[in-house]
Amino acid sequence: MQSCLMVKGVLLDVSGVLLDGDTVLPGAAECIVNLESAGLPVRFVTNTTRQSKRQLAQHLRSHGIEVELHGLFAPAAAACAWLRKNGYAPHLLVHPDLEEDFAECHASGPCAVVIGDAAQAFAYDNLNAAFRKLQKGAPFLALARNRSFKDRDGLLSLDAGPFVEALEYAAGTKAILFGKPSREFFTAAVESMGCHAGDVAMVGDDVESDVAGALKAGIGAAILVRTGKYCAGDESQVEPRPTAVVASIVEATQLILRMSADGD
Repeated sequence: MQSCLMVKGVLLDVSGVLLDGDTVLPGAAECIVNLESAGLPVRFVTNTTRQSKRQLAQHLRSHGIEVELHGLFAPAAAACAWLRKNGYAPHLLVHPDLEEDFAECHASGPCAVVIGDAAQAFAYDNLNAAFRKLQKGAPFLALARNRSFKDRDGLLSLDAGPFVEALEYAAGTKAILFGKPSREFFTAAVESMGCHAGDVAMVGDDVESDVAGALKAGIGAAILVRTGKYCAGDESQVEPRPTAVVASIVEATQLILRMSADGD
């Protein structure tokens, strides 16, 4: 553990850290209350793209986890800002529930392909339509490129990443990434707390996107929890390595509170 780090803000992944499918993980709601009671601002950073931001906030609240929309950072909002700034309309390859987050984007004009975890919408015709847009020069926006996620049956399922890479390979282009582990994504969440990245701790279950990604983005500490998609030995598969590996959000919170109190 970095003895000089005094934690002043916290970033929390959602799926696998606070929730396991439709079940809240033990102690998750209480942990957030404890962090905020200690004066630590908390932001929820997620690559989940099967729900709109509104739906995800409602889902968390239904499990006793209070979250305001301004404290929830998901990739769709960043992608919409890019589309508006650059004058593109989205060609969506996303889950139907996510489409409402793009309702205020341009409906006409040059298009950019936007891909998230589309689930059953990853059908050949849909992938091929996106491929043809990319072939004609459309920008490629990836809301995430995670390899897998823990599904409702308790097993890992394909996430958006394999489909992002397939389209990159086929079209000979590279996607612009808007979710974790994008440095810009972490920076936006940190700046919303009025903190410096080096004074923030990240808690996640994805050793690549949550942990190594956060540390590469300048986050001061990245704590890996052994819940969600975690598999034994994950911590040795990446560089930089996790600041700490703990059993759950409860142990992560205890560690962060010690770090916020005395820097260790």
